[in-house]
Amino acid sequence: MEPKHQRRVRYKGTHPKRYDEKYKELNPELYPETIEKVIKKGSTPVGMHLSIMVNEILEFLDIQEGQIGLDCTLGYGGHTLKMLERLNHTGHLYALDIDPIESVKTKERLLNKGYGEDVLTIKHCNFKNIDFISREVGLFDFVLADLGVSSMQIDNPERGFSYKKEGPLDLRLNPQKGIPASQRLKELNKAQLEQLLIENSDEPYAKEIAGNIDSYLKAGQPIETTTQLYKIIEKSLSFISGKERKEAVKKSAARVFQALRIEVNSEFDVLHEFMEKLPFILKPGGKAAILTFHSGEDRIVKKAFKEMKNLGIYSDVAREVIRPSKEECRINSRAKSTKMRWAIKA
Repeated sequence: MEPKHQRRVRYKGTHPKRYDEKYKELNPELYPETIEKVIKKGSTPVGMHLSIMVNEILEFLDIQEGQIGLDCTLGYGGHTLKMLERLNHTGHLYALDIDPIESVKTKERLLNKGYGEDVLTIKHCNFKNIDFISREVGLFDFVLADLGVSSMQIDNPERGFSYKKEGPLDLRLNPQKGIPASQRLKELNKAQLEQLLIENSDEPYAKEIAGNIDSYLKAGQPIETTTQLYKIIEKSLSFISGKERKEAVKKSAARVFQALRIEVNSEFDVLHEFMEKLPFILKPGGKAAILTFHSGEDRIVKKAFKEMKNLGIYSDVAREVIRPSKEECRINSRAKSTKMRWAIKA
């Protein structure tokens, strides 16, 4: 029986504006020409994620046929696909993701490209549990961890990752576990929130923003949506005058949302645990590459690599951070803050 044809969602005007109406960009495989146009303009298509520093990662990992690898953060599957291509249907690649929504889509996407369970195993778990995976399948020749949030998560207003779109203030990487950011805000006092903004995102106006959030909550005014939080941040910076204010609000909003996302998902705790376990899942000579996207992450990775190199656990680590090319940053603006570090197991 043939599937019943369904009309796409109708929308007002000449172009869809709402996330669920963007039928072309939410199904990019069906509209390659449209997606190509969006990318050429330097934007990331809605529902897609442009993998960052692919060439640099592949050059360092130097993947050989028959090897066993681990992609700790599956996401859209861009890095995964390139690593599978290098394996050439030999060996095996394991991939982890805690997002139950996007991982299902990615699995189907990679299956359609010819990569089934004979060469790819996707596990729905947090990458801090790499030791459990290794006990089950053995040591790895190469490991990749891309610590960035996927563009699909940022673009979907229902996930609450961006101040640019109205949506519930959620920010959970796995919306089926834990509590949303709106609830976490209610549990923090002013001093705790100020400290969180400083530690998680180096927010220069942490005191002003924390004070305003605290005042709103004590007055019984809800902060349940992304827009409500953005307006509070905007009001907190009202002392900045002229053109500088708009840019300052934009940057502070990005940092506040980042700080809350890190808090809600315990990202620093997860990263610390991952870094402690990482060398012990690698084969001798095994390689690990990590992409970070803000100073807090990079400090944790840099320190862990350096300490374990001094202990002789790693034979070599990146002495300098590796950055994406200017051309990549031009094509993909979300690549600008990326830093890559690597290590080789002794």
